[in-house]
Amino acid sequence: MTTQTVRIVNLDEIEPNRRRGGDLRVMLGPATVGSTSGFMGLALIEPGDMIAEHYHPYSEEFIHVVVGSIEVDLDGVTHELRPDQGLMIPKNMRHRFRNVGRVQARMVFQLAPLAPRPELGHVDTEGTEPAETVGADS
Repeated sequence: MTTQTVRIVNLDEIEPNRRRGGDLRVMLGPATVGSTSGFMGLALIEPGDMIAEHYHPYSEEFIHVVVGSIEVDLDGVTHELRPDQGLMIPKNMRHRFRNVGRVQARMVFQLAPLAPRPELGHVDTEGTEPAETVGADS
């Protein structure tokens, strides 16, 4: 029997993280539910907006598009992602997301395993100019 508590997390409980573009919300992670093997969240990307290029040296990233039309650049090669499509991004692969549609795109992301320390889990390879910086790392 486990001693860990169960917690249901609502999207509106999570502060938006806009420092890399888009609106990234880590819903299920070490800070919200005490996870120890990875984290999961939702990216909300407005038409014309993007999530800047980055890579994860310790984690694979799993993507599932729920709504919208997204282009993803993987090590400089562009691929289209549509609703009900998924993608696994290997460790150390540079990637960037763009909403090329007319509606807000919604994309579920999950990363595992966790980096040894949060600040090591994400490496930015280009900057963005967001309106504000809020929320947790992703």
